[in-house]
Amino acid sequence: PLSPAGTQTTQLLVEPLWTPAVQWDRVTLTCRGSGTCSATTWYKNGQRWGKKGPDQFIVTESGTYRCDRPSTGLSPNVSILNDRLVLQVPARALLEGDKVTLRCQA
Repeated sequence: PLSPAGTQTTQLLVEPLWTPAVQWDRVTLTCRGSGTCSATTWYKNGQRWGKKGPDQFIVTESGTYRCDRPSTGLSPNVSILNDRLVLQVPARALLEGDKVTLRCQA
């Protein structure tokens, strides 16, 4: 992915594509950026978390995550919630007039 200035940036992808993401939804985080996946560094709640390693994992704890790839830097933060009741929307850009499917989970 390119930033507005045209340089590559690190992205943190979330599956499934619902927002907010919730821990009990078997969320998978994938770090995308330049360099080898073994060079991915993960952060949870602002602290280095685990060791350098895979570019993908299934979340087992709520928190705020981000990843770092040596050539493209830190990704934006992604929060994974563990709330008891959540109203979710598709994680995509929406425009006025779009039909939207909402998902209420408890």
